[in-house]
Amino acid sequence: MERVRDVSELPKAHLHLHFTGSMRPSTVLELADKHGVRLPESLTEALVGGEPPRLRATDERGWFRFQRLYDAARSCLREPEDIQRLVREAAEEDVRDGSGWLEIQVDPTSYAPRLGGLIPALEIILDAVETTSRETGLGMRVLVAANRMKHPLDARTLARLAVRFGDRGVVGFGLSNDERRGMARDFDRAFAIAREGGLLSAPHGGELTGPSSVRDCLDDLGANRVGHGVRAAEDPRLLRRLAERGVTCEVCPASNVALGVYEKPEDVPLRTLFEAGVPMALGADDPLLFGSRLAAQYEIARRHHGFTDEELAELARQSVRGSAAPEDVKTKLLSGVDDWLLS
Repeated sequence: MERVRDVSELPKAHLHLHFTGSMRPSTVLELADKHGVRLPESLTEALVGGEPPRLRATDERGWFRFQRLYDAARSCLREPEDIQRLVREAAEEDVRDGSGWLEIQVDPTSYAPRLGGLIPALEIILDAVETTSRETGLGMRVLVAANRMKHPLDARTLARLAVRFGDRGVVGFGLSNDERRGMARDFDRAFAIAREGGLLSAPHGGELTGPSSVRDCLDDLGANRVGHGVRAAEDPRLLRRLAERGVTCEVCPASNVALGVYEKPEDVPLRTLFEAGVPMALGADDPLLFGSRLAAQYEIARRHHGFTDEELAELARQSVRGSAAPEDVKTKLLSGVDDWLLS
């Protein structure tokens, strides 16, 4: 019988992890106590009990509840020390799961009111990332994300700020929140600013809405990667386009099920995307609320979709190739993937 290799030892890159959503449950509870924050009862019960809250975001009421819980957790981050703790713990969790490169996604406007303004907030985050990367050995960078629920002019401001800090660790520009709100083309100028400044384009699309959302990311925002992108599986022509252009889809199986996009883990179209040649980078999205981190996504591919170790290794390679890591880092990680298969 062939030995089953440990996916937590498989070198990989993590390209879809949200800032607040990366926190450990115990950290949220401790910070809430520290700052006197009253968390929603459902969130407290879930964090104490070790089970993720029951979520479903396929309707607006469900999405509002998800955002309410997320915002409550974010309100516990009030001091630079809290930011530093979050970044270090996120890195420690990633290293434990075999990640050699992490691009953490953040909208600094959400933290600015408590951290002295937009620029100080981003500087605090980038300083924490730089320090943590040096101390843990994990390659870490930041993807600045605009909120599609806000005005496109706000996104332009963020894009300019992201470009300004491109030499301090910002590697990409994204667009998050409910993709059913705000047209992608409304944010085209912001993404043009980011691309012209040398940042990769990584907007969310193809999760809560269908293939048209992914096409909009490609046509209007010049996406190099698409956050989620799973609904592209419903359009064979779109799959071919993604494969031909080498656009990486940041697929987050556990969150797709937790939010009700798919009923069961086996319904997530990992096989469809993989066999169509669409590059994928498995991600944990918001482990605080969805209950599973990076290695668990590879376990889902193995257990529910029959991915062999050779196929899991190829998924890891695709995550590395789709990253903004320097070439020497990519080479090292890809070599590590080969070694994992030989182990």
